[in-house]
Amino acid sequence: MTSLVVSKPEDLSMNRQEQVGRRLRIAVGLAAAVVMGWAAEARAHFLFIRIGTQAEAGRAAEVYFSEQAEAGDPRFIAKVAHTQLWVQARPGAFRALAVHPGVDRLRAALPADRSLVVVGQCQYGVLARPKQTPFLLRYYPKAVAGVAEELNRMIPRREIPFEIQATFEGGGAAKADADSPGGVIRLAALRNGRPIPGAVFTAIDSALTETTVKAGPDGSAAWTPPEPGRYSLYVKQTLPQPGTLAGTAYDEIREFATLALTWPLERRQADPEAVALFQEALAHRAAWRNFPGFSAEIHGWLDGRVFGGSVTVAADGTVEIRTDDPAAKPWLQDQLDSMVMHRLPTPPGDSSASQGPRLQLVDEPDEHPLGRLIAVEGGRMASSYRIKDRQILVVNRRMGNRNMTITIVDNQTNPDGHFLPHSYVVQYWDAATGRLQSTETIQERWQRVGAWDLPAMHSVLTASDAGLSVRSVRFSKPELRKRTLK
Repeated sequence: MTSLVVSKPEDLSMNRQEQVGRRLRIAVGLAAAVVMGWAAEARAHFLFIRIGTQAEAGRAAEVYFSEQAEAGDPRFIAKVAHTQLWVQARPGAFRALAVHPGVDRLRAALPADRSLVVVGQCQYGVLARPKQTPFLLRYYPKAVAGVAEELNRMIPRREIPFEIQATFEGGGAAKADADSPGGVIRLAALRNGRPIPGAVFTAIDSALTETTVKAGPDGSAAWTPPEPGRYSLYVKQTLPQPGTLAGTAYDEIREFATLALTWPLERRQADPEAVALFQEALAHRAAWRNFPGFSAEIHGWLDGRVFGGSVTVAADGTVEIRTDDPAAKPWLQDQLDSMVMHRLPTPPGDSSASQGPRLQLVDEPDEHPLGRLIAVEGGRMASSYRIKDRQILVVNRRMGNRNMTITIVDNQTNPDGHFLPHSYVVQYWDAATGRLQSTETIQERWQRVGAWDLPAMHSVLTASDAGLSVRSVRFSKPELRKRTLK
C-alpha cells in the first residue's frame, strides 16, 4: 500500500514568517504557489511549470525549482537542468520541448495554440541525511492553459508514471456579467494511468492559503477554486522500493506530482484597466490627422549600393516610389508602407485591439522596466503589448512560423507633445524552436512640415547568420500636396 502523506524533500533556511514577508514584498500574485507545510518553521522546494502568454520571443513554459512558481533559487537549477518536458496541443500528440537553463529557471518555447498541456519529469537524486530514511526523489510537474472543452480532450502521457489529471466541468470561464469563475475541477492522481483512491491534493493560492481535497474510493476529487487567481496543486506518493543510484543506496522512492493553472481558464470580458492603458497610449502616438500627402526626394545606401529617386505619399497612405535601382525599390516599398501605416490615425497591427473584450492585463509584477504586459485575446495574430508612461514600448506578434518582438529604445516628442519613434529593435525567433533568427536595429528621424512630422531619415541594420546588412534612406525637399476639392 502506498502512502499519501506529505514529507519535506528540501528544507530552506528561512522560517515561515520570513518566507511570507519576502513573497509579499515581491508580489506573490505573479504566479501559482505550491507550498508544503510540515514542521512549523520549514518550507520546501518543488518543481513547477508555468505556461505564459504570447510575450517577448513568443510563448514559453518556464520551470521553477522553488517554493512557488516564480524567481526560483539559482542554487538548484543545475540539479534540475536535465528536466524533460512535452507539450500536448492536440489530444494524444506529444512533442518533446527543447529546455534551456537560465539563472533561476528553465525555459522552453511553446506553440501559440490557445489550449496547451505541458508535462515533465525530473529525477532529482538520492537524499541521504543522518538518522533519516534515504530516499530517491522524483518530480512530475504539469501545467494547463486554454479552453475547458479542449483541455478535457487531452490525455495523460503514458510514459509518465505519476500525474495529476484535471477535468473541467461547467466551462471554467468567467461569467458574462462579472470576472468570476464558474464550474468544478475534477481531480485524479494517476499511477500508471489508474486513479489512486483516497489521494490527498493540496491547493495553494497566491496568498498562501491552503485547501486540502481528498479523493473518494474511485480516486476522484471535486474542487472549485474560491476566487480568480493562480493555483497549484500537489500530491505525494511514497513507494517502498529500495535501490541504488550512482553508488548511493536508498530505501524508498518519494514522488511529487504538481499541477499549475490560472482560474478562470478564460476571461471573456474586457479588462477596463488594460483598455484604458492602451487607448491612452494610442492617443499620445503622433499621427497624421487630416493628412494632405507629401512628396520628397530620396537618397540612400543599400548594402554598398547607392541609390536615388523620389517618393510620393497620398492622403490615404498610398506610397509611390520612383527609383532606377531594382534592389532598392522593394525594400523601400516595404519600409515606407510600414512607416506610413503607423503614422495614419488607424491603430497599428490588429485594428480590433482597442475593443474591450480583446485586451487583458497579464498577471505579473508591475515593476517590469518595459511596462505592463497586455494580451490581445483572439485575433488573427497572437499579440501582446507592453505599455509604460503613455507609450507602447513593446509589440509582440506571432507571424506564421516566426515570433516577432519590437522593442522601443527611445521615442522623441513632437511640438504637440505626442511620441514619434526614434530608435527601436526588431527581433525574430523561430516559433518552433525559439532560436533567434535575426535582429534589426532601426533609427528614424523626423522633420516638421506644417502640422505634420514627415520622415527625414530611416536606417536598418540587420544582424543574422548571413552577416550584417546596412540599409538607409534620407528624405529631402519635402513638399505637402495640395488638397483636392470635391
